[in-house]
Amino acid sequence: MHCRPPRDINPITYDPAIQTETNDTEGEQEDASRSPNDTVNNNGDISKVKQQPPQSNQDKDAQLSEEKTFNSANDAKVEGNTLFKDGLYVEALNKYELALQMAPHGLSSTEIRSICHANRAACFSKLGKFEEVIKECTKALELNPRYTKVLLRRAEAHEKLEHYEETIADTTKVLELDPSEGQARRAIIRLKPLADEKREKMKDEMIGKLKEMGNSLLGHFGMSVDNFKAVKDPNTGSYSISFQN
Repeated sequence: MHCRPPRDINPITYDPAIQTETNDTEGEQEDASRSPNDTVNNNGDISKVKQQPPQSNQDKDAQLSEEKTFNSANDAKVEGNTLFKDGLYVEALNKYELALQMAPHGLSSTEIRSICHANRAACFSKLGKFEEVIKECTKALELNPRYTKVLLRRAEAHEKLEHYEETIADTTKVLELDPSEGQARRAIIRLKPLADEKREKMKDEMIGKLKEMGNSLLGHFGMSVDNFKAVKDPNTGSYSISFQN
C-alpha cells in the first residue's frame, strides 16, 4: 500500500489518496517459453523487450537524495498544517516556506509546491494580508492553473481590496473549469454592479483631475475648462468640443 502525502488544509482541504497494488493472476497461465520481460501482441505473438540498463550507483544516490528531500518537505508541510489548525498562522507560514525550500525543483514536486503556496495564502488570509494572499495564490496557479479553490481564494482577496474586475476574471475562470460551481456564478452576478459603479467613480475622478490640470494651464490665458463644452454624439459615442464665452 502506497500513501500519497496529505494534500491541503482548510478551507482548501484534500483527503489523502490511498492506492493499493493487487496481483490478480486468476485465469492467467504463464508460457514456459516466455521470459518475464517478453510481451504478447494482439495476435498472440511473443516479442522480446529490451531490458533497461541497471541504474548506476550515482543515479541511485541521486534518486534517494531526491526522495529524502521530498519526504522532508512533506514533513514540514504536515507540521504547517498542524500549526494552522491550532491558529498559529505565522508559525505555519514559516513551516510552509521551509517545505518550499526543501522541495526539489521538478515535476515530482509540482503538487506539493502548489499546495504549500495555497496554504500560505490561507495563512495570509487569516492574518488579513490580502495582497500577500494574491501573490501566493498566483504562485500556486503558475504551478497548477486548474486549482479552482485557489482561484476562488484569490478572487476573495481581490474583492476584499475592491479589485472587482480581477474578482470577476478569477470567478469566470472557475466557471470555465467547473460550470457547476455555484459560488462563482453567484459572485459574478453580485459583483458586476459593483465593478460598474467603481468604473464610473474612477472615470469621474479622472475627469476631475484633468479639469484641475486644464484649469492650471488655461488660467495663464484667462480661461478655464468651463469655457469648453463637450457634446456626445449619440450615434458614435464620441465627443466634440466647442468653445463658449
